[in-house]
Amino acid sequence: MKISNIQQLNRFKQLIFLVLTVAISTFSNELFAQGEGLFKAKCAVCHQPHKNGTGPKLFEARKRWEAAGEGALIIEWVKNNAKLRASGKSARANEIFNEYKGSVMSAFTDLKDEEVISILDWVDAQPDPATAPPTTGGPVTPGIDPEEESSLSWIWIILGVMFVVIIMAVGGVRRQLNIATSDKLDVQEKLTYGEEFRAWAWKNRLYAGISTLVIVISLVVGVLQGLSRINVVENYQPSQPIAFPHSVHAGLNGIDCKYCHNSVEKSKSAGIPTVNVCMNCHKQISGEGKPYAPEIKKIYAAAGWDPKNGPTGAYNNKTKPIVWNKVHVLPDHVYFNHSQHVVVGGVDCKQCHGDMTQMEEAVKVQPVSELNKIEGNIKLSKPTLTMGWCIECHGAKDVPLGNGKNAYYDEIHRRLKDNDKTLYRKYLKDGKVSVSELGGWECAKCHY
Repeated sequence: MKISNIQQLNRFKQLIFLVLTVAISTFSNELFAQGEGLFKAKCAVCHQPHKNGTGPKLFEARKRWEAAGEGALIIEWVKNNAKLRASGKSARANEIFNEYKGSVMSAFTDLKDEEVISILDWVDAQPDPATAPPTTGGPVTPGIDPEEESSLSWIWIILGVMFVVIIMAVGGVRRQLNIATSDKLDVQEKLTYGEEFRAWAWKNRLYAGISTLVIVISLVVGVLQGLSRINVVENYQPSQPIAFPHSVHAGLNGIDCKYCHNSVEKSKSAGIPTVNVCMNCHKQISGEGKPYAPEIKKIYAAAGWDPKNGPTGAYNNKTKPIVWNKVHVLPDHVYFNHSQHVVVGGVDCKQCHGDMTQMEEAVKVQPVSELNKIEGNIKLSKPTLTMGWCIECHGAKDVPLGNGKNAYYDEIHRRLKDNDKTLYRKYLKDGKVSVSELGGWECAKCHY
């Protein structure tokens, strides 16, 4: 049952072709799914594929920019259109800005070029619902065909299966041709694919063993890496009803975080500022004639404020709630108290939320790599908002003692110092008493 070198080479070619086909199909599917997810997270509030909304429709937007001779600038437009307009190199960006009466588009500086391209690829692949046959069923999102969304992954799977069938069919034909031209016809006809593979593997057992080991290790590593990313939400940034630039409020105008998030020192929650807090400033700052005027009008609508009612404006009692989307979402079994960290622990807001004076948008879950770049922050290695991240911080952060704000930890510190001096001296070797050394690693501290 000896297999010729030509047969071995053919089997190897077929295997490589099969692996490449599956890899390409999987990679294409992932890019397509990424574009869909990014569109829904970043764009769907203002844009639709086939219909103008708060912003222009995105279907074939690249063609329109290319027709204007600015095809290379569309990525800059998506990532930071205000910067592009200010640069003066894009007439198309100013044209869209004027067409939509100065409505400011949020900046998405965190997006990579390939992510912007994946969004545009996904949008261009969406069928126009106006030309699609009518469907029945529940409500759907305007401009997006739900049937198309749910079937996209199946299309790639079916294509992958078709490729595999074609490869096997071609391989079968080649095998029959090899048998027909072989001198050992009676022996070759009795060999099945399994027998041929086992014979080849036994003959090349060293290479087959190494290949099998590499494949198994790769699969195990891939599974473990996948499990380690469960519930990791770094860079999560849902859309918000009002474009709120922290860089203007906290950065340019120097407004203290605690002015808007006024319960951060008193409560478990930092609190979302009420419309009344916004109106303390925006009664006088209407933004009339400025690019951000439409966003301030949303605040007026929420507060029931008419700036043209009388010489200074007046409330009309027609309020409308602002529905903000929560960003830092912890599991129900996790307890986190802002006041304990800010007042007792003396933790600065930037340790967890980043430098908000530089954030051009509302807020997002900052990656630990970005948090580590900020001067004064404790350098951590675990992903933000994971249990490992919290434990690592509790092991590194010291507890301010004897300042009159921390009676609970002062008492624990006193008992430790009086009752176990050996352990206390051990704790002080690094020159501080950390949260973990005063019970900050006990499960019940954070879990109900």
